Amino acid sequence: MARRRNPYPALIIAALIPAVALGGLWQFADGQKPDAVSASVTAPTVDSSLPPTVQVLVTPILSVRRAPSVLARQVNDAAFKAALQPFADSINNTSCFAVSVDGEPVVSVNETEALRPASNVKLITAAVALEVLGAEFKYTTTIKGVVGAGGVITGNLYFVGGGDPVLNSAWWNGPNKNYPPFNSTSIEALADAIKAAGVTSITGSVVGDATRYDGEQYPPSWANDVRFTDGGPVSALLVNDSRESATVASSDPVVGAATVLTTLLTERGITVGTPPVAGGAPADAPIITTIDSLPLPAILAEMLSTSDNSTAEMVLKEIGFASSGAGTRAAGLAVLMSTMQAWGVPTEGISLVDGSGLSDDDRMTCAALLAVLQHGSVADAVGQGLAVGGAPGTTLYDAFLTGEPLSGVIRAKTGTLNNLADGTTPDGKPAAKALSGFVPTEGGGVIEFSLLLNGQTISDPSQYKPIWLAMAEIFADYPSGPTAADLGPR
Repeated sequence: MARRRNPYPALIIAALIPAVALGGLWQFADGQKPDAVSASVTAPTVDSSLPPTVQVLVTPILSVRRAPSVLARQVNDAAFKAALQPFADSINNTSCFAVSVDGEPVVSVNETEALRPASNVKLITAAVALEVLGAEFKYTTTIKGVVGAGGVITGNLYFVGGGDPVLNSAWWNGPNKNYPPFNSTSIEALADAIKAAGVTSITGSVVGDATRYDGEQYPPSWANDVRFTDGGPVSALLVNDSRESATVASSDPVVGAATVLTTLLTERGITVGTPPVAGGAPADAPIITTIDSLPLPAILAEMLSTSDNSTAEMVLKEIGFASSGAGTRAAGLAVLMSTMQAWGVPTEGISLVDGSGLSDDDRMTCAALLAVLQHGSVADAVGQGLAVGGAPGTTLYDAFLTGEPLSGVIRAKTGTLNNLADGTTPDGKPAAKALSGFVPTEGGGVIEFSLLLNGQTISDPSQYKPIWLAMAEIFADYPSGPTAADLGPR
């Protein structure tokens, strides 16, 4: 979309007034006499002996052109606010909207209303994980047991989960065909490592150990129709989101994981004496081998760009485990709240019951989401992990398409609660459609924004897409006034 280049003369004049005033104050404080200022305004004589390629600047020392970046920002932000205000005024009282540029507020409406954020909760989970776990963090899955003569394990081999949410088989294509996994930990590679360690047979079972986290597989507030299909089960040991094969799902994620590994070991010629089970590894069991996940930024990218609910819940429990030794949802949520408070995020009205936003009971404000975005950056692991407008394999694959405003530019987290597929439900709960993130601009600044839409049929594309498009058109025109180069010394 072409950018409009309007001159905004009135805005420039308004910006010049305080700039000139500041220049005069600076002159006074420096002890300069007024007549010296008037003398400096006279343009210098150009030396004709200079080569023609040398540019002689005639802008006076005290001209506002000597601070072009400040002046350009004032002009453009004023114009941006003027352009956004009608859009903000169109947001009804069931939704909220807040925008800043490089952390400086521009416009907001209903920003402190506690609304359904849907998967925008993952922005909070990801940002706190980056703070608590660190960008170098990796999940480690461990294999334990006593390897005897000839590579025989007399007894059990222990498959100890480290919370890795992307431990997958090569055939696993994810629960949603639109968002296939792209940053996985290979369980085939783990089976190869066991064989390479010299294991030839196991007289007992492959025992899955998920004791790093508690046994809660689903947050209690998750509706039955989203369990397993949209998220969960949650476990410290999880393979293929609890699928044993392309056609078989396991009701017990721990036994399911042990079953997948047992099959892989058998395929590699390692005999296993008894069926897979769940249990705990002895504390003194020696380590046979381990496998690490990719570093945390890759896990967050998988979680954010595909809106992986299971990954979000496992990351939440890992935050709790790292902070207090308790791998529980409650421990993780406590860290989310305390970390936001430490960052100065306004937490009034916030109520979180999970780490993914899949629960209808979550409440968040645009003010809080914008503050979390401002605390971070489009360049950090959260910003770079967000879906890009029109990018295949992400939750924005069907929005901000080529030829539309912000295609390939916007980085944002989507969120959807389809509470009202047909427009009516017995409990009358509204649907939710959320979008929060960053827009890098041609002027070098970054727009941060949060838009939470709640309403009876708002998850219908015919309802929310026109709103997204109207917002994108305004964002794409920033900066629409003069740049720092336009206003620089001449």
